[in-house]
Amino acid sequence: MSSRGFDEEEPATDETKSLLAAVSDADVGPRTNFEEFTDDRMLTSYDIFKTKQMKIKVLEVSDEVPASRWKFGDRVKVTKILVTIKHLTTQQVEEAEFDIESIERELAEKRHYTSTNRWIPTTDIKNGYVLGSRHTRLISDASALDYIVF
Repeated sequence: MSSRGFDEEEPATDETKSLLAAVSDADVGPRTNFEEFTDDRMLTSYDIFKTKQMKIKVLEVSDEVPASRWKFGDRVKVTKILVTIKHLTTQQVEEAEFDIESIERELAEKRHYTSTNRWIPTTDIKNGYVLGSRHTRLISDASALDYIVF
């Protein structure tokens, strides 16, 4: 610790000046505030062996109004999704677009049941992606018809 007080500033060196100039002159894009920040781990889900990871992006939602907003909160009915699966052992990435509405109709016709609940709370959609805890809910019918194996 030096004998100088805390209010005194150290003289700026050439190294400090160039670093500060580089940071202030750089083109800084729009910054994300804390409320908008979403950790990538929240958006991914893993298979049971942790060899695959999945992300689901919402491509289209229905304009249908939920029946009981007061009980379940604000929700949207998802109709189309983009599923991205990354194989962690080979780093191979697969993407597929699914029309959940048509898959739900096909399953009801072929198997006489459907298990999809396409109503997702708006708080569970971050930056266009569905939280990992809701993935099974959206892909259950596609999985039952063997369109997706995860």
